[in-house]
Amino acid sequence: RLRPDILLTDIRMPNMDGLSMIAALRSEFPRLQIAVLTAFRDFEYAQRALNLGVCRYLLKPSRMDELFDAMRTMTARLEALPPLPRGIGPDEDPAAAGSSAGNYIVQRALEYMQAHCAEHLSLGDVAGHVYVSPWHLSKLLNRYANQSFFDLLGGMRVDRAKALLADSGLRIHAVAEQVGYSDVAHFSKSFKRITGMTPGEYREATGSRL
Repeated sequence: RLRPDILLTDIRMPNMDGLSMIAALRSEFPRLQIAVLTAFRDFEYAQRALNLGVCRYLLKPSRMDELFDAMRTMTARLEALPPLPRGIGPDEDPAAAGSSAGNYIVQRALEYMQAHCAEHLSLGDVAGHVYVSPWHLSKLLNRYANQSFFDLLGGMRVDRAKALLADSGLRIHAVAEQVGYSDVAHFSKSFKRITGMTPGEYREATGSRL
């Protein structure tokens, strides 16, 4: 709500993945300067945080001079950034690229979609899981995956349907339900748009029969 310039945060919190939170903030607000203050002593975790654009990774108990140094560094970085061009949003800022953070968010989003694609899944559900706005996630998916949310979701469901169609004892309406479609006509239309064949034609072409 306040959109601060500097954030001092822990990285291991109840019910929250600190790396995903940092990636979300860095991708949506790339000018935000972040320092981590934590008791979590894991080199790989620290390296991943730094790759996402964290300015400092400080271990508790931390000395005041380390905190002051981190604040000076973050302030200097902010002062070195050119003014945001008129009409450009913070997440489109050419002076503060957040590509690593954006890629991280997209990978987490795709993993969540793969795990839940057979459920009733909305863009908002996935955006909430990776701590960004639905609008921002939609833009990230188009930028880094080159597809819209609904195209990606449809592709995942069709991939699952292809495997299920190999079972000749499973009727097409049952396949549709198992991959997340309540309407078999919608399933058939989506399947044909992606594969060029209806589910029945695909089943015949791959050698299975009802």
